[in-house]
Amino acid sequence: MVNWAYAAAQGAQAASEQSPMWSFVVPMIFMVVIFYFLLIRPQQRKAKEHKALLDNLKKGDRVITNGGLIGTIVNIEDPLVIIEIADKVRVEVARPYIAGFAPKKG
Repeated sequence: MVNWAYAAAQGAQAASEQSPMWSFVVPMIFMVVIFYFLLIRPQQRKAKEHKALLDNLKKGDRVITNGGLIGTIVNIEDPLVIIEIADKVRVEVARPYIAGFAPKKG
């Protein structure tokens, strides 16, 4: 009788030794899924939208830069965009630093 009790205790101990691994892996997988949907996926979507914005820039668009300058696109060169921010005041801005379209002048 003692042998059966000892064997049952050994079996329970062996089952509990496997449990900590699964109790670590399952929450880690859950956390990765949460991070993907809360952080990675929205960031990828925003980057895709910004790339589409930069690809669709054309002469005459009114844009705002990351630095806060608002102006009208005068010329588009490959890495640079020339923006007129006032009468005969033009600045060169790297294309990735254009944040979006600015509201039209009222």
